[in-house]
Amino acid sequence: MPMIAPQNSPRPKLPNGVRIYAMSDIHGCAHLLEQMFAVIDADMANSRPYRAIEVFLGDYIDRGPDSRRTLDLLIERSRRRNTVFLKGNHEAYLTSVLEDPSRAAEWLQFGGLQTLMSYGVSAAPGLGKDELSGLVRELSSAMPPEHIAFLRQLRPTFTCGDFFFVHAGVRPGIPLSEQSEQDLLWIRDEFLQSKRRFGKYVVHGHTPVRQAELLENRANIDTGAYATGNLTLLSIQGNSMLAI
Repeated sequence: MPMIAPQNSPRPKLPNGVRIYAMSDIHGCAHLLEQMFAVIDADMANSRPYRAIEVFLGDYIDRGPDSRRTLDLLIERSRRRNTVFLKGNHEAYLTSVLEDPSRAAEWLQFGGLQTLMSYGVSAAPGLGKDELSGLVRELSSAMPPEHIAFLRQLRPTFTCGDFFFVHAGVRPGIPLSEQSEQDLLWIRDEFLQSKRRFGKYVVHGHTPVRQAELLENRANIDTGAYATGNLTLLSIQGNSMLAI
């Protein structure tokens, strides 16, 4: 794949010796995640960066076939590698449902049905509110404690050098340190249509695109893995970006 970088401005840069591997919107596609881990492992074995950081931009669950296995893989990876896990809107939604089961109906329409099934919980159509609340309690019991802890410990953003990593994006005109979590997890049009600089170069997912977009002020690496079978890996070192 060709190297891609912003063309008409000073290129954003990582500190010397740091390489970042970034992925977003895995959405239960554990088989694709395993493939990308193999790509990272081969690249590191070949080039041996001084310090490698694996940054995951959220939306690990829902929609795809195996949310449970995806979380298992990420947790296991964190034990062996330098990892950063950001919160996506789907993780925020699930944690709110676990705290307030009355929101279960909305979550199931939002991709939660596949997550339920991955934990061995089945939902028949047309269930009432009380029955849906029971499903959430069943899910909570079925989830390993480390999965619940993982979801609750996710961070909203990560900054390294000139790069700012986030799930959805940022609100233009607001300093990065003052962004609301609602915008960090959910924003679309106001951010995507903005041509302004945000203080740092923003790497995000959340809004699926046909192929990774590396623009002047931001990079979108959500390529709709659960629908397309294409999970994008972005490798950054120095001022070079490579989308695979």
